[in-house]
This record gives sequence, structure tokens and C-alpha cells, in this order.
Amino acid sequence: MKKLLFIFIVIFGLFSSSSVAEVVRIVSGKENAKITIIAYESLTCSHCADFHKKIYPQLKKDFIDPGLVKIEFRHFPLDAAAFNASKIAQCNQERSLEILEGLYNNQQSWIKGNTVVELNDNLKKFIEKKGYKIDFEKCINDKKIEDFVLNDRVEGAKNFKVNSTPTIIINNKKFDKSLNYKNLKKTLEKLI
Repeated sequence: MKKLLFIFIVIFGLFSSSSVAEVVRIVSGKENAKITIIAYESLTCSHCADFHKKIYPQLKKDFIDPGLVKIEFRHFPLDAAAFNASKIAQCNQERSLEILEGLYNNQQSWIKGNTVVELNDNLKKFIEKKGYKIDFEKCINDKKIEDFVLNDRVEGAKNFKVNSTPTIIINNKKFDKSLNYKNLKKTLEKLI
């Protein structure tokens, strides 16, 4: 009986550990950084794309790379296209930050279309063109990733009263100033 129980535990353990891996947050920076920024974003938001093009590179150079700040990118999709793009960004855990950056930096090349089907087709073409090795249909239909993205949105609204994107949270306090590098830098310098 003990042998049968052991075999059951081993088999169950193998199947449960080989199931879908845990979905992890997209983060840039050292885990033990003194300052944590949470960026609630929607992948179809032009202001979010501007943040990634104009503010994030300087933030990375001055604060993230030296280990002072880490930034967590959280999903707050404002439409179906952003929701599906968020699922795509979360799908390849080793390259999630790269995919997220690619989606923002090339936003105008994939957010074309009048229907969700057209938008998904353009998103799929973009992902294939960039060479991101993911199974598009599997990622779009992955329930675990879908729940993860939706939970980000729910938690943002509940915990930080997020209602627009981008919304920046610094050490669990909402950043209420105009979002530009100068204002962000001043706030971060006060916390160091």
C-alpha cells in the first residue's frame, strides 16, 4: 500500500509540476531595489508608448541599471486589442520585457483594424515578423494568462484607483504630477 501511495505521489507530482508554469510579472531592475515603481499600462495607449520611448530609457540608465529602482509593468488593458497584446507579452516569460518593449516601440504597426479579428491578425503578423517564438493562438486563449492580466486591472482599480493609463505608483503611492522625466527624477531623488 505504501509503495502504491508513493507511486501516486510521484506521478501526481510530475504532472502537477509539468503543468503550465506560473505567470510572472514583467520587471526591469534588481529585486532588492530600494524603490519600486509600478506602471499600469494599456498596450494600445499612445501615452504609454511615449513613456516607453521617451522616459523609460532615461529612467533605466539613471536609476534602474544602477540598482536603485525596479519597475513592474502591470496590465490595465483599455480595449480588446490591448487585452490580447497583454496576453502575448506575458506568454514568453524569458522574453516578456523584450516583447513588451517591441509592442510599445512599434505600436502603430500592429494596432490597425476596425475589428478584433483585424487587430489580432495585425498583432500576429507583427509577432511573426519580429521573430518572437510563441504560439499565438495558444497565448491568446491561455486562461491562466488571461486571469493574470485581468487581475492586474482589477487590483489597479481597487488598490490604487487606477482609471487611466499610464498610471505610475512609486513605493505604493500614486504619482500625481505630470508624467515627464524631470518630475519623475525629482520624486525618485527624494526617495534615495
